[in-house]
Amino acid sequence: MNKIALITGASSGIGEACAHVFAREGFNLILTGRRAEKLEKLANALNIQYNTEVAVANFDIRNKASVTQNLEQLPEAWKKVDVLINNAGLSKGLDPINAGDTNDWDLMIDTNIKGLLYTSKIVSNWMIANGHGHIVNLGSIAGKEVYPNGNVYCATKHAVDALNKGMRLDLVQHGIKVSAINPGAVETEFSNVRFNGDAERAKKVYEGFTPLAAMDIAETIYFIVSRPAHVNINDLTIMPTAQANAVTFVRK
Repeated sequence: MNKIALITGASSGIGEACAHVFAREGFNLILTGRRAEKLEKLANALNIQYNTEVAVANFDIRNKASVTQNLEQLPEAWKKVDVLINNAGLSKGLDPINAGDTNDWDLMIDTNIKGLLYTSKIVSNWMIANGHGHIVNLGSIAGKEVYPNGNVYCATKHAVDALNKGMRLDLVQHGIKVSAINPGAVETEFSNVRFNGDAERAKKVYEGFTPLAAMDIAETIYFIVSRPAHVNINDLTIMPTAQANAVTFVRK
């Protein structure tokens, strides 16, 4: 049987790009996300284009019971997961801490931290039973630096950075690799979501320079997981050439 990759947040952006790259490279896929129609459409396209098998699990990663139910009800053959890509995540708002929307805070914490944990607990136990596996956590430059008004989003990505290290310590004895990739500016739905669908404001984030594309991250993730068995890339930061740190850009 082909290797299996489970990708969270697969209906768009980096998750969708990862689905294409891993299908192209001969993986069967488990795609998860909230938007069932998009997941089914993607699954059908991947099957036609790459002749790959795709299982779809439609759930909100914030809901522990739903995560557990949807993953555990997969057939046993699909639990032989080789690669878990913890991609689901988001940012909401860009306000100083005193003006922050607590609903936005809950959404980011529940998605970026707790959702990652719910999925990782289940799949890491499958990997332990299988005797191997590779977990790739999607971090951010926001997990390496804190920038003005980024407060809670940066905190969630700093948590992912810490979890990446903790997971590696816990799972190394089982032969399971754990890696993090930390992108700078990637042009996806990210800014649209952050600014509640304000397309004009989102567009300005990427004006005047060439940002990373979702496919840049997906290809790098595949590079990480395709290293020889004795090699693990612990932590990788990837930036657009025009971005020096979280807030410094050269715009033309």
